Amino acid sequence: MSVKLRVAAVQFAAGEDVEANLAACLRMIDAAAAEGAELIVLPEFCNHLSWYESRVTAHRKACTLDGPFLRAIAERAARHGAYVKLNVTLAREGGRTTATSLLYSPRGELLGQSDKLTLMGAEGDHLNPGEAPGPIVATPVGRIGLYACMEGVTADVTRDLAVRGAQLLLNSLNSFATDEASLHIPVRAAENKVWVVAANKVGSLLPEAHLPAIAEKLGVPEEWLHGAGESQIVAPDGTVVARAPRTGEAVAVADIDVSAADLKVRGDGTDILARRRPELYGPIASAPVARTAAPGADAAKVAVVASADPLAGAAEAAAAGAELIVLPELAFGDTERAEVVAILGKALSGTSAHAVTSARDGDAHVGLVVSAEGEAGAQLQLHAGARTPWATRLGAAVEIFTLPFGRLAVVVGDDAVTVETFRLAAIADADVVAVPRAAGEAWETALGLPERAAENRLNIVSTWAEGGQVLDLTGDFTLWTAWEGPFTGRISHPIVTEAGPGVTYAVVHPAQAVNRFVSKNTDLVNGRAWQALAGLTETAP
Repeated sequence: MSVKLRVAAVQFAAGEDVEANLAACLRMIDAAAAEGAELIVLPEFCNHLSWYESRVTAHRKACTLDGPFLRAIAERAARHGAYVKLNVTLAREGGRTTATSLLYSPRGELLGQSDKLTLMGAEGDHLNPGEAPGPIVATPVGRIGLYACMEGVTADVTRDLAVRGAQLLLNSLNSFATDEASLHIPVRAAENKVWVVAANKVGSLLPEAHLPAIAEKLGVPEEWLHGAGESQIVAPDGTVVARAPRTGEAVAVADIDVSAADLKVRGDGTDILARRRPELYGPIASAPVARTAAPGADAAKVAVVASADPLAGAAEAAAAGAELIVLPELAFGDTERAEVVAILGKALSGTSAHAVTSARDGDAHVGLVVSAEGEAGAQLQLHAGARTPWATRLGAAVEIFTLPFGRLAVVVGDDAVTVETFRLAAIADADVVAVPRAAGEAWETALGLPERAAENRLNIVSTWAEGGQVLDLTGDFTLWTAWEGPFTGRISHPIVTEAGPGVTYAVVHPAQAVNRFVSKNTDLVNGRAWQALAGLTETAP
């Protein structure tokens, strides 16, 4: 049944004056309501900057559920008959202080609360992470999931919410990273086929008195330490249907059909959630283990071969010194596995190159790693898909192949659509991922693959019949250490080389996969909220 709803994402600045921050919240709720919004999302840390002298100060400045700040928000929601979602710091029992997302009903009732599971940088110095997954809030307008900022920089929390039935994901942010708006926000909608309403801050995110010293320490200009704005509303296909400007107070508003989030099927007929295999995802919800493998090479030359003659293209790339050559899936059609290995190995003769494609092996779709000596590795497709209905014999794990340039994983065909595949590769300490695939939906290349590289710190080389993409990890990545090059606002985003038909060369940096710290105390992979991710491993009824 179609459910029409007008939603709004609002952006504004918040400082150290709690009363002024409350006034800003109420003013912006009023502005969104004046636009007819029935559901209004506010940014993260609405009550105070996420900067404190001590844990004691953070606890003292935090809200309480029955205190004046949140009572005023509840009353304003009731006045306008609107749902209101915001994020504040909350003083909990036992001296704990959490960054908590709250959802109020059109009658001013508190419908749900979710403590932030993954803290960003210095937040961990003063706040306590959440201890349990957030709820799915069932309302007359749809099933709603709540999350905040860093929880959306990796796929785990939002995937868990989607798997548990959320149609609307509401994100409150406190971020100066421009790649939030360009990548991390819209990809969460597309990969889960849900609506996302995301509200970010503008204005300084740090106390003005400390701003020059912090900017100098980080090697980041002061103006880049302001909220990045661009609050937005994103449809289940990844289309941004409303976006606020980069700076200044604003309201982004759109009319949406919530029921569009119930259709989880790709254009080829594959249901992106039904195809999941929770029995494989145990490592995601298990305690992290430190990497023991040595870092990969500082750099490796790679090639994308999207050629009408893949054999000639592979031979050309090998002769040119490419260490990793990736061809599309089923590059040699129905040719049997053993013959694919033989002819591709011959094309690599006299070189140390490794080439990756896939082949049909009876009832299995197999990714093949081939060298001049023959088959160097095989990865069975892990998930069933409508494009390859014959592939009924599926793999049981992501395999890792140790090659001269580093640790390689192979993601076969439409396994690339499933976010958990790449997460498993990262947990297994892959440095580079080869993805022989078909082109798929537009978001899969524009958003999906770049995000898989960014959130997992993986170099990715992907090829399909018409072209490909090389996603190279940057050296400038960790905040709280001096930024080496010019800061452009992008933090967790790979360098993208688009490949057209023919042979395209690029360089990746396998050794960079070892560094997963996006900021102080915040590891993108081993810092995942594994204790709260059991839902990812549970089979749907």
